[in-house]
Amino acid sequence: MAYDRCIFCSEVIYLMNFRIVWRTVGNVLLIEAGLMLLPVLTALICHESPVPFLIPLAVTALIGFLLGRVKAGRGVFTAREGFVIVGLSWILMSLSAAVPFVLAGDIPNYLDAVFETVSGLTTTGATILSDVEALSRAGQFWRLFSHWIGGMGILVFIMAVLPLAGDRSMHIMRAEVPGPVVGKVVPKARQTARILYIIYFVLTVIETIMLLCGGMPFFDALLHSFATAGTGGFSTKALSIGAYDSVYIEMVTGTFMLLFGVNLSLYFLILVGSWREAAKNEELRWYLGIVAFAVVTIALNLTRVYGSLGEALRYSYFQVASIITTTGFSTADFAQWPSYSQAMLVLLMFVGGCAGSTAGALKVSRVGILCKDALTELRRMLRPRSVVQVRFEGKTVQPGTLRAVQGFFFLYMLLLLAGTLIVSLDGADFTTSFTATLACLSNVGPGLGPVGPMGGFGFFSPGVKVALIFEMLLGRLELYPILLLFFPATWRAK
Repeated sequence: MAYDRCIFCSEVIYLMNFRIVWRTVGNVLLIEAGLMLLPVLTALICHESPVPFLIPLAVTALIGFLLGRVKAGRGVFTAREGFVIVGLSWILMSLSAAVPFVLAGDIPNYLDAVFETVSGLTTTGATILSDVEALSRAGQFWRLFSHWIGGMGILVFIMAVLPLAGDRSMHIMRAEVPGPVVGKVVPKARQTARILYIIYFVLTVIETIMLLCGGMPFFDALLHSFATAGTGGFSTKALSIGAYDSVYIEMVTGTFMLLFGVNLSLYFLILVGSWREAAKNEELRWYLGIVAFAVVTIALNLTRVYGSLGEALRYSYFQVASIITTTGFSTADFAQWPSYSQAMLVLLMFVGGCAGSTAGALKVSRVGILCKDALTELRRMLRPRSVVQVRFEGKTVQPGTLRAVQGFFFLYMLLLLAGTLIVSLDGADFTTSFTATLACLSNVGPGLGPVGPMGGFGFFSPGVKVALIFEMLLGRLELYPILLLFFPATWRAK
């Protein structure tokens, strides 16, 4: 029974609808098992053993099938069920997706495999590997394909291919899609999911073709397109995109990183001919303005380092695009750049891309609303009796949305500081502890110091790795789906 009635009053008490929760989680595991067929095919093509993927595929499929057989019933489905489904799905999906790395011998330690898998699915790009080129071809495919899976979200993918009731679809989309407010490009959430995935797929194909035109091998072009689309940052090369030493490849990758950092709904507006409406998007203007300012000022700061403004612009453009979209690709060791350039990149780690994109961090819309709210408070101080409202995208920001943005920012900073304290227990200096936590919470990947573009996270203790795994999950799912799993009221009747 999904609800009951209080014996002392007429209040209806809703219980957690576990049947729908387990059934939907089962569907997630079935979809994940189906996706494992791709690295199996890769292993066969590359003359490698497919067994490391076939075993977890079979086990995941069996568990998913059994859970999927649970009858959903007619119980109430609320936002609570939506958050629980998303949180549980991502945790179980990460635990099962890590097994192939262990069985293949690519990452023998299971905790390290989970760290790498969570980093891939959350599109973080932080790695514990010191030699990524030593991985099997199937392992490399699964590692970078995880970015593409996690970029849009596997729950959104399920909405696109499986029939779900309207309320279930919207509650799941709100829990998984990043941004302060989730909008639909068409009236039905399922159709919205399909349209967004089509746009996502087409942009990935276009980038792959353009990278092939630049001389990149097909395998590398496809996998780097997966990583760019998900704004992830894993690479098949130890030196990342810098290994190709190609201005063309850097410009293509940098531009597509910025494109995937834009709200994908704007591309739908462009496709249906609403160019002006897309161009008027305030968040997009903030996003492009921040990028332009950062690229120019960092390039001016780097002119002495690279000897010419042209070279400085080349490296500045790529790293700014990589960091603000929380992708994490690198063409230079920015941990060695001047202080201003490093500080600007750290600030961009907070900002992130647009809401509704595959980027992480706070999102440009939240930063814009917070800035406008601060300015509004200053105006109120000067004129206490005046009625001044915060406006964004040409509309008044509702008090509920403003409170949600402020609450999110407070929790974000609290988790960042708590994570920094935990990481510092390993004896790392403040810069390393802070940027490692920020890179994981914002899903950026590289930080500064030993966790910079040329470093990694493998030296941390198991306890710190677990903490950073949760930071990555918290950042990708925008805090609440993971936090609510540990909140007792989530599991109690309401």
